[in-house]
Amino acid sequence: MEFVIRKISIGTDYKNEAMHYSIGQQVYGGHEIFCIQECSDNSCVIYIKKSDEVMPWKKFNSNMAIAIEYDLEY
Repeated sequence: MEFVIRKISIGTDYKNEAMHYSIGQQVYGGHEIFCIQECSDNSCVIYIKKSDEVMPWKKFNSNMAIAIEYDLEY
């Protein structure tokens, strides 16, 4: 079963110092976070979109503190 990731937070101090990335968030000069994918090696990749172009933007490996929020709309 595959779940859709809605938000990912990177960092050990979730409330004060973590970086938070959500689907639809505007980033990097007019790009929008298009999707967040969990990979088989326990890493996560954030894809961004501008116009019709989708590209990988950031990848976080399993050595980092990662909190994932899944989309509850199904």
